[in-house]
Amino acid sequence: MKVLGIETSCDDSGIALYDTEQGLLAHTIYSQTALHVEYGGVVPELACRDHIRQVLPLIEQVCIEAKIKPSEIDGIAYTAGPGLSGALMVGAGIAQALSLVWNVPTLGIHHLEGHLLAPMLEEHKPDFPFVALLVSGGHTMLVKVSGLGEYEILGESLDDAAGEAFDKTAKLLGLPYPGGAPLSKLAEKGQAGRLRFPRPMLDRPGLDFSFSGLKTAVLRVLEATDPTEQTKADIAYAFQEAMVATLAEKCKRALEHTGLNRLVLAGGVSANRLLRQRLDEISKAKGFTLFYPRTEFCTDNGAMIALAGAMRLKAGQPRSLNIQVKPRWLLTDIT
Repeated sequence: MKVLGIETSCDDSGIALYDTEQGLLAHTIYSQTALHVEYGGVVPELACRDHIRQVLPLIEQVCIEAKIKPSEIDGIAYTAGPGLSGALMVGAGIAQALSLVWNVPTLGIHHLEGHLLAPMLEEHKPDFPFVALLVSGGHTMLVKVSGLGEYEILGESLDDAAGEAFDKTAKLLGLPYPGGAPLSKLAEKGQAGRLRFPRPMLDRPGLDFSFSGLKTAVLRVLEATDPTEQTKADIAYAFQEAMVATLAEKCKRALEHTGLNRLVLAGGVSANRLLRQRLDEISKAKGFTLFYPRTEFCTDNGAMIALAGAMRLKAGQPRSLNIQVKPRWLLTDIT
């Protein structure tokens, strides 16, 4: 079964073709970062217009790369939410139009489900059940994944998501948007031990997160000094250390709480090298197995949507003829 995946939830146009027998056939991602950088964040209207310009040419490109004709496609999966309503509508509208022309089923996929399943695109893939740490610009949560559509949220951020905290801290340090990668690069020049920021909510039970206080701690240091470039690097180092230590400890607690021995790392922040390194060290010490997708599948992409669609179609989920998107869609509301 060959499934076309369309991802347009925010500012990346992701298109892919996935085959249930051969795996991923082809994929491409068009990033709008250059379009939004001067505004310091995503402008929804500009994002929608760019998706309209890019999606169809990208579909054609992926079909050519995979050497697949439209008549060979068995289904279409698109991101139905959560995300920017206008951007979601672009992907949904194109998917439904193509499904009518090609006479194939189409499915709306939950964006976060795509991230949770993304490590299954790899040769080293997890089996159900597992615990997943989903960390991105909009979400930070620990999820027990018992099967397709069987998700239990163990803990989540009570305020800023991890990626959001990275971006806001990077902005305080005068780094360009998006700030995650520049901040991590600056942290490499930082001195260990000069500064130490709090590890939020590690002094209390539970698996929830809170990162707004960590950002405030950075602001207080900046307000109390006239920071040099070295001081900014030290701040970046201490911030990243605090963030990674918090995420890693909560993962360890989640595995102990569930009794599971498989941990999936997913979402844009999962590309952070220090986070991967720290969790890999803990996995070897504690005897659990760590899974994560390659870097290009950590951020928003069409491959994870195509995979989720293929799994759902194979499981017998019926097609939907309604163009319906859900900008706010809880992961636990998936069936």
